[in-house]
Amino acid sequence: MITEEKKREFIAQYGKQEADTGSAAVQIAILTERIRNLSDHLQANRTDFASRRGLLKLIGKRRRLQSYYQRVNPEAYARLIKSLDLRR
Repeated sequence: MITEEKKREFIAQYGKQEADTGSAAVQIAILTERIRNLSDHLQANRTDFASRRGLLKLIGKRRRLQSYYQRVNPEAYARLIKSLDLRR
């Protein structure tokens, strides 16, 4: 689970304003953190198939947001991917 402090850090780093939780960059950053936390959980609990399904849904949502953000703002997308250390 992601903490409020971590969310505030992502909003401050990637958001346009202080209360900007809806921009694609912030959503991608938050989803990335949730995916990393859930991946760690699944490495310890290999038979938790409900969480695995949730992980796949989060990955799909992040992929759609990434495609949108890459289409709208390719330069900012490249910086975001580099800062979040994603492969795509």
